[in-house]
Amino acid sequence: MSHMYQLAIVGAGPAGIATAVESYLQGVRDIVLLEKDENHNATIRKYYKDNKRVDVDWKGQKVELDGRIYFVDGTKESTLDFFDEILKNHSVELKTHVEVQKIEKLEDGFEVFMAGGSITAKYVVVTIGRMGKPNKPSYKIPPSVRKKIGYTLDGCGEGEKILVVGGGDSAVEYAVDLSEKNEVSICYRRETFRRANPTNQTNIANAIMHKEVEPILGINILGLEDDDGRVKVIFSEGEPQTYDRVIYAIGGTTPSAFLASSGIKEEDGKPVHDAHYETNVPGLFVAGDITQESGGSIALGLNHGYAIACYIQEKNE
Repeated sequence: MSHMYQLAIVGAGPAGIATAVESYLQGVRDIVLLEKDENHNATIRKYYKDNKRVDVDWKGQKVELDGRIYFVDGTKESTLDFFDEILKNHSVELKTHVEVQKIEKLEDGFEVFMAGGSITAKYVVVTIGRMGKPNKPSYKIPPSVRKKIGYTLDGCGEGEKILVVGGGDSAVEYAVDLSEKNEVSICYRRETFRRANPTNQTNIANAIMHKEVEPILGINILGLEDDDGRVKVIFSEGEPQTYDRVIYAIGGTTPSAFLASSGIKEEDGKPVHDAHYETNVPGLFVAGDITQESGGSIALGLNHGYAIACYIQEKNE
């Protein structure tokens, strides 16, 4: 408690790393990155399939990079290597396996509470991703089949009958990827995959046309049952179907309880912040996916980090 960091950042994704590195380049020292997973960019590691394209212009959205981090198009692997490199080249302390529980305002900074202790910092930036808390279905999942339910591709084998639930990019990519070695269906409550980017829309259309993926569209799921260790899915229309595995890719949720415990106000499910990404608590900022402005765009997350770094520098002058 005697040592106070200049800057503490909660979440080591693109926005968190950008805030740290841009702040370092602005002259801020004594920066700590707090990450609950075992390494930085956990969302990319968990939710992006191997060799997935990662573009600066996310879903065709043109973004001009404002800061000094030169990010280019690549793949999941090259993107992780890129962030490895920039962390290595700047004096930023990365603490992993640290889950922050709440942030409390002090007279001259903040106390950041985590399991087993706390740290203090003059400024704090929250950059936790919404996918850190994936959405789960509203109906009950029977305890006996929970091991057959997933939110990523972890645990998937070969030769399984799999149902993917969702209609966004992750759901489409999971379905197409799994169809190479499994019998795959995709269930989405709407009739089309208009939420997915154009490339993924083309890929899923081709997979359906070639009968590599079975579409179950315009239909809701009412519930799940245990069918001798497999998962019986009850649909709003048609007969129930039984699968070896069900994967939900239905987005993520803003961690409202954490924000509230830290004094950050929300409106319409989003944390309130100004043009500099400072919340209603002076000195406490939000950036990246949690703002719900970036929509998964790495480039926008990098720009958030740069804007915060510039503003903190201005306040310190």
